[in-house]
Amino acid sequence: QIEEQLRRAEGKVGRKALSEPDYVEVLERSCSQGWESYGVQELDGEKRLAGPGLPRQEPMSVMVLGGPWPGRLSKMCHGYVGERGEAQIYGAHRRGPAALRELLCHGEKGACTGGKAGGPAPPKAMQNEL
Repeated sequence: QIEEQLRRAEGKVGRKALSEPDYVEVLERSCSQGWESYGVQELDGEKRLAGPGLPRQEPMSVMVLGGPWPGRLSKMCHGYVGERGEAQIYGAHRRGPAALRELLCHGEKGACTGGKAGGPAPPKAMQNEL
């Protein structure tokens, strides 16, 4: 969503770079947007976040909108902006989608991957029975 909002704002000024006050405003608006169209969708027994800008899941599966997710997503967005800073986020956006994804997702095994963050969980240790 951040990428889409920044791209739209740049389109309004002829694809030129935004001024600092403009990109700060766009990022604030992105994080404060209504997140009500996001929710959880179950696919193959695994719950996944679904909504605009995220990969589409099975069209016939049930999606639960709202709940705690709008607030969580807004806090997460503000956290990214606070942690990384508006200038660093906008600079990554200007370098391209891959640079922005790398910055926000913390690499290939980060929060944006399709699977779990560190790969599958290690098997549980067996307890010896005496």
